[in-house]
Amino acid sequence: MRTTRCTSLRHGLPGLVLLAVAAATAHADVHYRPLPAAAFRSALAIDGASARIALPAFAMRTEPVTVAEFASFLAQHPQWQRDRVLPLYANADYLRDWQTPTVAGPEFANRQPVTQVSWFAARAYCASEHARLPRWYEWEYAAAADATRPDARSDPVRNQRLLADILRAGGEPPRPIATQPANVYGIADLGSLVWEWTEDYAAMFPNADARVAGGGPVLALCGGSALAFAAKNEYALMLRVAALTALQPIDASPHVGFRCVRDPE
Repeated sequence: MRTTRCTSLRHGLPGLVLLAVAAATAHADVHYRPLPAAAFRSALAIDGASARIALPAFAMRTEPVTVAEFASFLAQHPQWQRDRVLPLYANADYLRDWQTPTVAGPEFANRQPVTQVSWFAARAYCASEHARLPRWYEWEYAAAADATRPDARSDPVRNQRLLADILRAGGEPPRPIATQPANVYGIADLGSLVWEWTEDYAAMFPNADARVAGGGPVLALCGGSALAFAAKNEYALMLRVAALTALQPIDASPHVGFRCVRDPE
């Protein structure tokens, strides 16, 4: 995959999105777990070289955002209900299978990860928790761990299980959260239930628009850079990247959910 221009990914939310979340407050019952700062080697290779990223410490939501949590957000922020959201921020697939603009309906479990949510809506939800979407390297770093190891990516059994999980995530409704053990950081369901939005996902495809605010390591592919994979056995990761690069930020896929992260105070 080759890019045709530099992607800096450092612009903030559009003004209307900021207005949508300005009055939001954090959810007291949501748990975030800290992840330590690390020198992390990404499986993504730019121009044939796998980058070693200096990641600052951050905290990640222990589980994906659920149907019940997103329904509560919609009740508090009606501008994100499907009959009110601006077409600029979500397409016609946004929450299209919900029974009403605020009620998911009996086919959705309350503790099921919410899907059919655009990148813009996911970002607004995270802002309501005084958080943000994870950047790709943060998500990849957290997802590299299993229940006993901070980096389990060399384990073929683990990789086969992840591949089976991601294939299922692309073809079946998601199972409820927390059905599998959390990893060593206390983070559950990374890659096992749904594909997940990341803040800088747009950097992974050509002619990407710039959308990410704040500091910290982000994907930055500049004119003619080639995105590949340093580890050829990372099939689950390849599928995840392929799924994300097929999406526009207004898209709302039945297979894509999200979780949030917070920077240290």
